[in-house]
Amino acid sequence: MARPTIESVQAANTARLMKIPGVIGTAIGLCDSTPCLKVLVIRATPELRKSIPDTLDGYQVVLDETGVVRPQDTTSH
Repeated sequence: MARPTIESVQAANTARLMKIPGVIGTAIGLCDSTPCLKVLVIRATPELRKSIPDTLDGYQVVLDETGVVRPQDTTSH
């Protein structure tokens, strides 16, 4: 059986991951030159590290601490 694409793994898991308090998004990135799934979090707490798996469908999952993300104000130039 072929391994699913990282894009399909991201699509299949983003909604579930987004339900975890502190998670604000997911992204595809590179970890040591290998595709991985990044889970964007406000703060990488021990509780979040425990609730998010290390791998999904064979792809490494890493927490990417972003802080609070706010929309950019584009009205004042």
